[in-house]
Amino acid sequence: MSEHALAPEDQLELDTFVDHLWLEDGLSKNTLESYRLDLTTFAAWVYTQHKQLLTVDKHDIQQYLAVKFPQSKPRSIGRLIASLRRFYRYGLRENKISVDPTLQIESPKLPRSLPKSLNEDEVLALLNAPDLTEPAGLRDRAMLELLYACGLRVSELVGIKTTEVSLSDAVVRVTGKGSKTRLVPMGEEAADWIGRYLKQARPEILQKRLSDALFVTNRGEAMTRQAFWYLIKRYSLLAGITKPMSPHVLRHAFATHLLNHGADLRVVQMLLGHSDISTTQIYTHVARERLKKLHSQHHPRG
Repeated sequence: MSEHALAPEDQLELDTFVDHLWLEDGLSKNTLESYRLDLTTFAAWVYTQHKQLLTVDKHDIQQYLAVKFPQSKPRSIGRLIASLRRFYRYGLRENKISVDPTLQIESPKLPRSLPKSLNEDEVLALLNAPDLTEPAGLRDRAMLELLYACGLRVSELVGIKTTEVSLSDAVVRVTGKGSKTRLVPMGEEAADWIGRYLKQARPEILQKRLSDALFVTNRGEAMTRQAFWYLIKRYSLLAGITKPMSPHVLRHAFATHLLNHGADLRVVQMLLGHSDISTTQIYTHVARERLKKLHSQHHPRG
């Protein structure tokens, strides 16, 4: 029997459920595949127990989790439980089952990992890495400055239009998750670099081609997430940064450095475009570690 042999009825149930997720939530292909894999693996195990997905009870799920726990990370188990919950809540809503078997199943407590970040010297080295004698280098410096000044997601950065930047007010209009827009102050330094890029480098890169994108490539097209990802990795190597690097690391540095300099968590939440303060609260760990360090350094009994 293959690893994913399952009852034909269960295969139909899973196909219907995944179609429902796609239609109702518009989830990404990767997320849908994660649901499908978790549930297909479970359904295959259920089949070996001579049961079907819609006939299992709480004890069956507990038994399956007991099998999976030793060979899986807590995060994977948490995702598996979330997939099962979603499937059985859907089954209950559609009157396919009368009792949700996941009701008393608890998710494992996940350790809250601190986001990877850069210290202020490392950020400065990164910002200084582009070659300013080249138009592309001036563009890249402006992008890095804006990313760090505003704590943007990379998709937000590459999506900015020229009409969404106000150099006189030093603010940028950003379109974030769920197409929500927010105004983010960029500060004088970033505004100055954007101004230099617009005046000296962008016309040279475009060569009279037209584009409404703020940041453009040598082909005259909008910068892509993938292209910028490659650029930031290259500049981190030039800057001698040995930490794993991505555009998101600069977003974390932005939040961490704001808190380290006394910013309020609610302000950081607003600037990052987090819809829920709980998403921002992971940074309180960063601030708490700094306070502990300051206490031990400066308190007579530290």
